[in-house]
Amino acid sequence: MPPTPESAPAPDTGQRRDGFRLLAVHAHPDDESSKGAAASAMYVADGARVCVVSCTGGERGDVLNEALKDDPHIQRDIAQVRRDEMAAAAAALGVEHVWLGFVDSGLPEGDPLPPLPEGCFALEPISVTTEALVRVIREFRPHVVTTYDEHGGYPHPDHIMTHTVSMSAFAAAGDPAAYPHAGQPWQPLKLYYNQTHSGGRIRAFHEALLAEGLDSPYGEWVEHIERRGQRHVTTRVPCAEFFAARDRALLAHATQVDPEGSWFKMPRELERSVWPTEDFEAALSYVPIIEVEDDLFAGLPSVAEADEMATRQGLTLVFDGRVAV
Repeated sequence: MPPTPESAPAPDTGQRRDGFRLLAVHAHPDDESSKGAAASAMYVADGARVCVVSCTGGERGDVLNEALKDDPHIQRDIAQVRRDEMAAAAAALGVEHVWLGFVDSGLPEGDPLPPLPEGCFALEPISVTTEALVRVIREFRPHVVTTYDEHGGYPHPDHIMTHTVSMSAFAAAGDPAAYPHAGQPWQPLKLYYNQTHSGGRIRAFHEALLAEGLDSPYGEWVEHIERRGQRHVTTRVPCAEFFAARDRALLAHATQVDPEGSWFKMPRELERSVWPTEDFEAALSYVPIIEVEDDLFAGLPSVAEADEMATRQGLTLVFDGRVAV
């Protein structure tokens, strides 16, 4: 059975992160609910501030829920529908939210691929998109940023551009000479790539479902799993108690998420026992990265000390896990 959208009290994890701030940069509304959502909800419950950035409005996303494809309201005003869905998802997770303001590029299909639409996010000058994200960073002042890897997680032009812009803004935000009119310099101390949908996780789900005598929707994924390549997961955040919040956020994106679809084929109790974490890959850090972390804020000093570091000039990277492309 698919989960229900009713809310429930968040469990007490016994750990507090009061005052720490996490910025999660995503391409479209719904990405924040499928990548790192349970960890976001957990950090909010533990006292951190979490802000989600949606780089685009998701205006060109297809309606993937068959039950809603012929809805006249959705057909008439998909942009507002996606905004309303995003507001409901943010409420389900307890996160703050910012629209970066760019237009969805769509997912080009065909051979050869058609050109991207004029004025879309993926074609915006990097200086324009970087400045927009630098403004958000300098206003929110995150200690940690999460985004996508150099492949975008999958090769959607907006996901790849989200990676590019995130890396550019991470480098520029602390530089007083970069975009001086965009706020006071602030250097986030760590940057991670979302790796929730790793090959290992998908294979584990597939094998667990078959072992329970259940149908698996992951067979085709497993057949092509080697194409995804191996990623260096450095950080596994235990957040199984917040899978319900993640599911409520997913269901809020009704045009994108079918409650009878593959997102919900893995029974939640089985998921908690098989893979109780959401996973991340450290890319850049001004504090040491240990193997294996269980916290995106691992290695940071107190909030006051981290704030002081983030405004200090001349910081030196102590970890660089970027992959050359």
